[in-house]
Amino acid sequence: MTSMTSARFTTPAAPRGARIPVLDVTPQVRGGEVPAKAVTGESVTIGATVFREGSGLVAANVVLRDPAGRPGPWTPMELVDADADRWEATVVLEAPGLWTYTVEAWADPVGTWRRDAQLKIPAGVDVELTLAEGAVLHERAALAIPDTGRREAVTAAAGALRDEASPTPRRLAATTDPKVIAALDARPLRELLTASRPLPLLVERRRALVGSWYELFPRSEGARLTPGRPPVSGTFKTAAERLPAVAAMGFDVVYLPPVHPIGRSHRKGPDNALTAGPDDVGSPWAIGSADGGHDAVHPALGTLDDFRQFVARAGELGMEVALDFALQCSPDHPWLTEHPEWFTHRADGTVASAENPPKKYEDIHPLDFDTDFDGLVAETVRVLRHWIAQGVRVFRVDNPHTKPVAFWERVIATVGVTDPDVVFLAEAFTRRAMVHALAQAGFQQSYTYFTWKNTKEELTEYGSELAHDSADFLRPNLFVNTPDILHAYLQDGGRPAFEARAVLAATLAPTWGMYAGFELYEGEALEPGTEDYARSEKYELRPRDWAAAEAEGRTIAPLITRLNAVRRAHPALQELRNLRFHPTDHEQVIAYSKQLTRPDGTSDTVLAVVNLDPHHASEATVSFDLASLGLPDGGSLKMRDELTGALHAWHPHTYVRLEPSRGPAHLLTPVVEGQAP
Repeated sequence: MTSMTSARFTTPAAPRGARIPVLDVTPQVRGGEVPAKAVTGESVTIGATVFREGSGLVAANVVLRDPAGRPGPWTPMELVDADADRWEATVVLEAPGLWTYTVEAWADPVGTWRRDAQLKIPAGVDVELTLAEGAVLHERAALAIPDTGRREAVTAAAGALRDEASPTPRRLAATTDPKVIAALDARPLRELLTASRPLPLLVERRRALVGSWYELFPRSEGARLTPGRPPVSGTFKTAAERLPAVAAMGFDVVYLPPVHPIGRSHRKGPDNALTAGPDDVGSPWAIGSADGGHDAVHPALGTLDDFRQFVARAGELGMEVALDFALQCSPDHPWLTEHPEWFTHRADGTVASAENPPKKYEDIHPLDFDTDFDGLVAETVRVLRHWIAQGVRVFRVDNPHTKPVAFWERVIATVGVTDPDVVFLAEAFTRRAMVHALAQAGFQQSYTYFTWKNTKEELTEYGSELAHDSADFLRPNLFVNTPDILHAYLQDGGRPAFEARAVLAATLAPTWGMYAGFELYEGEALEPGTEDYARSEKYELRPRDWAAAEAEGRTIAPLITRLNAVRRAHPALQELRNLRFHPTDHEQVIAYSKQLTRPDGTSDTVLAVVNLDPHHASEATVSFDLASLGLPDGGSLKMRDELTGALHAWHPHTYVRLEPSRGPAHLLTPVVEGQAP
């Protein structure tokens, strides 16, 4: 049995020899073998190249079929590039499930006649014959219109064309009456109809695209470190006390590293030391001990009931809990004795440890997927469903690229049969081909290379790739830092660097995330040239004095709170495909916009200008093509900076100066007359 999340979609070949070609239909992934992705409420643009021989006009529309196979009303397409004969329509789907869409192209005889008649009749060419031909076409069109009022309007136009006693201009003008045009727009006369083959479009819940993630270690929240005494771990109960502050910053997903028992054998010490002391807590990713494996919780954190109460408390505060799912085992994991066939054994009979030569990780054993593939799929699904039963609907999957793509395809599809709303995030910092393959295998979200994109050129190129090149199948989650990644930009840039990266991550993509301590701009590295944190929370308890940091102003939490508020207030920031970059004349100043036009014709626009230099003020002229954004392009436009509340007069070419000490960015929205500040 397969799920809609990753089922292969087989369609007949596109019709060949059709009179009206329908080519290059988008979106489609691997020729329609894999569904393109969308979420409920997301704007999706469907495009196709449509043309015909000669000078006759053509038109096109989109037909959607819902997950039950029922066709909906068709959506007209617009010619957006006459030179390329490119047509597009934007659709918004509100119901989750596997939809299909078809592009229909057709000759437009009424439109062709109207265009030719407006040229021929004033010139006195075949006047009566042209009017008679128009009457026939309008009579034919009227026969297919079910609405009585609209049918009568088109029939009346046909009668006017045949009325030889009426002045010619009046006869012709009858065909351009707004009622006639509206009737024919709603139900046009279509000839030589050609339909593309149906293509799949998977619609999932909005969390698959939109969210603000906050990662914390429960064992550090409420932990006590007393000199001369063993450390005391935080628990699910003490970690729950931190949740109101996380929710107050506007986060809607709280992500926990593995919460399972940690192995004793070869346990790592502080800063990844090979030897651990008796009181060292070890890495949560070394999963499994005599207390249980992937379906158990670490006794120091509490009980399974305590975990459920943590999930419930997060839900009360409007947040979901994302749980780390790491398919690897410590030497003490029950699977080592219960299923030795799931592990690779070396020539001397020992179980192979995880390696990244020349590095070796003695505290972790990887799984062997070639000995009992079906058994591993079944056990993985069982474990996932165990945590789903505890209230978890989001999983951050650790290192999925070290497991077969086919494995994840089976697992995600199987889980999706009973729980299609579960979201899987792929933590795949690896080759682009593998990242793409995992996204196409069913992962709803993917980590990205954002952490390593810090220059204007890098951000522009990569942002465009995420928003356009891969957007049909890959949804990015822009994490500004992780327990494993402290980029040199943050190590060297201080508070302004953290502020700039937060603005970029929160506005470039619909989903972003941060690891606890980012708001305190923690940037001390283990040693120069590495991305490892000093006193890494992966290997020791790290309680933080949040209240003292706030009282002393050592936090950027107010900026983060504002960013999340702006994201929620502006639907343009909740879209992926609408990112556009704009020119600036300084290499350290980047400018971009996001705009969303709603079905009722209203629009939401956000303009961003960010100083990428955390050490120096940057001055630049920023050029926004305001007309292309649907904004007035003459004179100045009043804009509100959503980060400061200040009002600015914005021109197509505007000078800006951004000083790190006064904030890294402008986040601008047009001021609507009568709108409260």
